[in-house]
Amino acid sequence: MPKIHERPIYPQLKHDTRPDPSGKCGAVCSKYYSQYGERHLTGGITCVWCTDNICYGFHCIPKGESRNDIFSTLITRWERAPKQVIYDFACALGPHCMTHGPEFFHGTQFLFDDFHAVGHSKGAPAAFLKTYCAIDPRLRHINSSAGECRNIGISRIRKSVSYMAQDRAIVYMKVFLSIWNRQHILGL
Repeated sequence: MPKIHERPIYPQLKHDTRPDPSGKCGAVCSKYYSQYGERHLTGGITCVWCTDNICYGFHCIPKGESRNDIFSTLITRWERAPKQVIYDFACALGPHCMTHGPEFFHGTQFLFDDFHAVGHSKGAPAAFLKTYCAIDPRLRHINSSAGECRNIGISRIRKSVSYMAQDRAIVYMKVFLSIWNRQHILGL
């Protein structure tokens, strides 16, 4: 997806562009960013998937994964915020987005899929997709594991990409994802 906006800077927010701390995801949540994002030499790539298994685009993460990376991707690439964002750290992403861009994200639900809800056992049921599905049956059609399933497929090229310079890795990823999307659309 092309960049359509610049990421706003929020001088009144003291830690606006700093990376997330290695601590807990939220005040009550027991899941740690450091268990995921700080194990690797680089932050890697975050892909944005629709529930039909199509990759809208990807974002290169310079260091460990943070909610600011996801926030920046959403606010710079979407004209309007999506209705639902299903993300591993929804308990931290939701408040971050609402603090930084309340007008943009006012109608967005930040949710965990069933797979990641298991790791968020303290204080996060309000962000579980299954909690919303119990109240609004229309949400049951959401394939909340689409992104996780497709991310596993990305692991096929992880080693190749890790040996490339960033500019080549970006081109390689773009071509790989374009072909993969096309094959999926054509049912191959």
